[in-house]
Amino acid sequence: MQIVHFGQSCVLVETGTTRLLLDPGVYSAGFIELTGLDAILVTHQHPDHLDLEALPALLAANPTARLLVDSGSATQLTGAGIAHQVVAPGHRLELAGAAVEVIGGDHGVIHPDIPVVPNNGYLIDSDAGAILHPGDSFAPPDRDVEVLLLPTAAPWLKVSEAVDYLRAIAPPLAVPIHQAILAKPDKHYGLFRELAPAGTDIQIAAHAEPLKL
Repeated sequence: MQIVHFGQSCVLVETGTTRLLLDPGVYSAGFIELTGLDAILVTHQHPDHLDLEALPALLAANPTARLLVDSGSATQLTGAGIAHQVVAPGHRLELAGAAVEVIGGDHGVIHPDIPVVPNNGYLIDSDAGAILHPGDSFAPPDRDVEVLLLPTAAPWLKVSEAVDYLRAIAPPLAVPIHQAILAKPDKHYGLFRELAPAGTDIQIAAHAEPLKL
C-alpha cells in the first residue's frame, strides 16, 4: 500500500488492487495527469477539495472511475453538468476490491456566522489496515485506524485540536495533509512529533512522491 500527496488534501491511495484519488482541489498540483483511477472521492464542496475546472479532464482521462461526493458538492456538480454519485455517512462501498466506509457528516466550524457544510470522511480498508481521510473534520471513526491523514492548518482548526485528534485516534502512522495555507509547515509537523501519543510515527509525504505504508 502507498499514498501520493499532491498538496493540501489531495491524496492518491493505492492499495495494490485499487487506485483512489481523494479531494482534487485548487491548492493541489500534479493529479491531473493520473490515469487508471477506480474512483475519485470528494469530502466536501470547498474549492481546495473540489476543483470544478480540472475535474472534467481528470474524468475524461479516467472514464471508468466513479465520482463519489457529499451532498453539498452534488449541487455544484449538477450545475456543472458533471455526473456523480452522492454518498453519506453510514454508507459502505466496494471499490475495485477495496472496502470504503463513509463517516462524519459536518465540516468543522469556521465561525458561528458561517454556515456549516456537509463533509464526508472516508475510511479505506486494505491489506495494510485502515487509512482515514477525514476531510475538514475531526469526526472519530468507530474502529482502529492504521494510517491517519491528519489535517494540519485551516481556518476551522487550531493546532491543539489537531493534536487532540491525533491522540484520540492514536494511529501507528500519521501523515500530515491540508497544509497549503502555511508558509512554513515544519513548525506544525514538529509539534505533531513532539506531542504525538506513544507508538505513533509522523511521516511527511514529499509532494507527488510515493510514500510506502
